[in-house]
Amino acid sequence: MTTQTPKKLRAGKARGSLLAKTFIYVILSLTVITIIYPIWWIVVGALNPSNGLYAASIIPKGLTLEHFIYLFTQTDYAIWFKNTLYIAVWNTIISTVLVITAAYAMSRFRFKGRKYGLLTLMILQGFPSFMGMIAMFTLLQQLTWFGPHGLLNSLWGLIIIYAGGSIPFNVWMIKGYFDSLPKSLEEAAKIDGASNTKIFFKVMLPLAKPMIAFVAVTHFIGPWMDYIFPSIVLTTSNKFTLAMGLYSMVTGEQNTQFSTFAAGAVLVALPISILFLLFQKQMTEGLTAGANKG
Repeated sequence: MTTQTPKKLRAGKARGSLLAKTFIYVILSLTVITIIYPIWWIVVGALNPSNGLYAASIIPKGLTLEHFIYLFTQTDYAIWFKNTLYIAVWNTIISTVLVITAAYAMSRFRFKGRKYGLLTLMILQGFPSFMGMIAMFTLLQQLTWFGPHGLLNSLWGLIIIYAGGSIPFNVWMIKGYFDSLPKSLEEAAKIDGASNTKIFFKVMLPLAKPMIAFVAVTHFIGPWMDYIFPSIVLTTSNKFTLAMGLYSMVTGEQNTQFSTFAAGAVLVALPISILFLLFQKQMTEGLTAGANKG
């Protein structure tokens, strides 16, 4: 009796462990299928000889690159791509500079209005960005020194919206990271005669590289996927972003270019995928740092 009981317990634990592993693998398999299946359909649809996704099958019967060729020869896809890249690059530069400098100032310096400034940024995080769409539209329209319609139908109008909208959440996140860095580093640099500017560029920025990479990549990705704000600000086809241009291919009774849309979607994923591969290590470190120290 005393020898069988431990065996039964071990057997019960083994069955429980096996069931748990089986359950985990089933969940992981379903997750992978859920992610891979739509991506596979988009790739197959892009290479499908016909122009409709209904004629495509999960195992393609024939492959063609004609939809990719059509994109660059018969549509404004190259212009949309250039516009989106322009917005993404400038948004990355401006937003990252604004966020990093503001977060560092809020973290390391004490000045009048700092507390209320941080409180305001915290409150602004609670409002969804699209709540301010009418205000943004009116504001851009009133900037008449840039032209008769202000910054409406202008790529820079969109860049300003993205850069301004990125400040509240990201300043708090980066400020938390700067708060966690030891002040003894700055004190040691000051003893050696370093100015605040030199400390910022020579001491703090190198330590914050993972967070800077994370913020820069997220700001670069945003314009590639956003449709709402471009559809409010931009009105003519030569100013469209990729999201707007691709959407116009599959909306309306006459626009049924689903395979061309799929080809464009595949190309949109390329720069983002390359960016993730290049900055994978920094992105992981930035996410971990934000989770532990933010």
